[in-house]
Amino acid sequence: MALTRDFKETVRDRAQSDPAFRAALMSEAIELLLSGDVETGRALLRDYINATIGFVELSKKSGLPPKSLMRMFGPSGNPRADNLFAVIRLLQDETGVQIAVKAA
Repeated sequence: MALTRDFKETVRDRAQSDPAFRAALMSEAIELLLSGDVETGRALLRDYINATIGFVELSKKSGLPPKSLMRMFGPSGNPRADNLFAVIRLLQDETGVQIAVKAA
């Protein structure tokens, strides 16, 4: 089922106004990627990008075309590890949300 525009706007507005929500969204995306649920992790990162700096700004900062970035985080995307980690690093720098991985 496709998400409605209202839901996407709600996520964007909340991420822009609530640093804890923004951090939780990024953290959950990374945890999903690491646990093997790559499809959902990519979808959450896409929401995070749309809610924070957007694909155009991410493109300027990363040097990757916006359409390539959108495909990477789309439903059938398959980003290379170097591109994925570069985007995560840029998102951390641009949004102030820092992710740390700890062995359990």
